[in-house]
Amino acid sequence: MPNQYLDPNLKVFTLNSNPELARDIAKVIGVELGKCSVQRFSDGEIQINIEESIRGCDVFVIQSTSSPVNEHLMELLIMIDALKRASAKTINIVMPYYGYARQDRKARAREPITAKLTANLLETAGATRVITLDLHAPQIQGFFDIPTDHLMGVPILADYFDSKDLGGDIVIVSPDHGGVTRARKMSDRLKAPIAIIDKRRPKPNVAEVMNIVGNIEGKVAILIDDIIDTAGTITLAANALVENGALAVYACCTHPVLSGPAIDRIENSKIKELVVTNSIALPEEKLTGKIKQLSVAALIGEAIIRVHEDQSVSTLFD
Repeated sequence: MPNQYLDPNLKVFTLNSNPELARDIAKVIGVELGKCSVQRFSDGEIQINIEESIRGCDVFVIQSTSSPVNEHLMELLIMIDALKRASAKTINIVMPYYGYARQDRKARAREPITAKLTANLLETAGATRVITLDLHAPQIQGFFDIPTDHLMGVPILADYFDSKDLGGDIVIVSPDHGGVTRARKMSDRLKAPIAIIDKRRPKPNVAEVMNIVGNIEGKVAILIDDIIDTAGTITLAANALVENGALAVYACCTHPVLSGPAIDRIENSKIKELVVTNSIALPEEKLTGKIKQLSVAALIGEAIIRVHEDQSVSTLFD
């Protein structure tokens, strides 16, 4: 293996949510993935066996809590417990996609704050650190009482567009008011103006585009979001941009949840290309001609090395 990492006290394990990303991260670091097995009892209960000694080691477990979220979350909790009982020195959870992040506050009476509950579960199980990527709400970091490193996907997405000839002046577009900070970060990197789509959402997963704030006429628009789920918001936004004079529309996000009608909506929309990362593993049938997937392995691999070597991780936040 090239660039072999020589410290035997660094161990990287993967569970079932995104083993391909885990293999890429291990390759970046220069280590072999740790040996463990995840099996099911006949009644569906999860059994995990760690098949090598991890006593006194810094252990990093790579697991996105993507669909099926409850299965993947339960796998992770059981793995943390197994590592704690096997005397790991530190248990570092690498969660490229943090499930339940959209339930981060009480929007209505008698609602749970499930993003906080998830943080409590991870801590109680025995996690000592969390490394995550583009939390839906940055304040979720405050739900943890353990160190939390919040990496950003914008530089990876911006570098891709920077290297591509888009055929015109570009404008970065936020599909809602909540994403303006993210759009601003990309606009700073690409030296481009921003625009905002003002929309009203009558009920969950149903978006209604109202109007566009900013000049998009005759420009190549790049829509940016953190999560694309059913793709209702992003496709309505793309169609509105074209109707209002945009030359072409690209879209990008860090987390391609892409549930339900998402793929059909994207294929039938005005979006020329959708650029996503591999924070969530996409099955072959979702990797259509319009979707380009970029890897976050180098970013996460570098973060793991820095945490293990007690170096600053803050430079990676840029």
